[in-house]
Amino acid sequence: MRGTAPLQQIGNKDKLHKSPYTLYTPDERLRRDASVWTLVQGILAPIQFVVFLVSLGLVCRYLVTGEGQAAATISIVVKTLVLYTIMVTGAIWEKVVFGKYLFAPAFFWEDFVSMFVIALHTAYLYALIADALSVRGLMWLALAAYATYVVNAAQFLWKLRMARLQQNLSLEQGVVA
Repeated sequence: MRGTAPLQQIGNKDKLHKSPYTLYTPDERLRRDASVWTLVQGILAPIQFVVFLVSLGLVCRYLVTGEGQAAATISIVVKTLVLYTIMVTGAIWEKVVFGKYLFAPAFFWEDFVSMFVIALHTAYLYALIADALSVRGLMWLALAAYATYVVNAAQFLWKLRMARLQQNLSLEQGVVA
């Protein structure tokens, strides 16, 4: 099967729980599939991405033309609120599936980068409320927050792909995972 080389170790049932490439144990997969929080994350993630794209366009428009400051600012605040929502619900999901609110081994690096995403979005809100930066400075801070968000979103997309490959490989090999 093309693209599954990193997952080849999971074929041995005895090593299923110990493989560094296994994202979910069978019990974790069952909890993931049964949790309403999985659906919530599946709905919120694309909403957040659409809000991001709209906001990115508005921020870039402001930086290029100087027009649309209010729309760009509102869009960044909305993006930040959506981010906070998905982070809280994601932590609940992680607790349900892995027994930890954050930094479960399977999602350690995604959570680690998420902390920077949250920090930069929160810094934006602080700077906005405290009037600590110029409008252009705020927009550049938002772009820095958005850059970290893109990295983090890519991490989660990669992890989703690995989970699907693991599940497909397990099904092909007759392993219930």
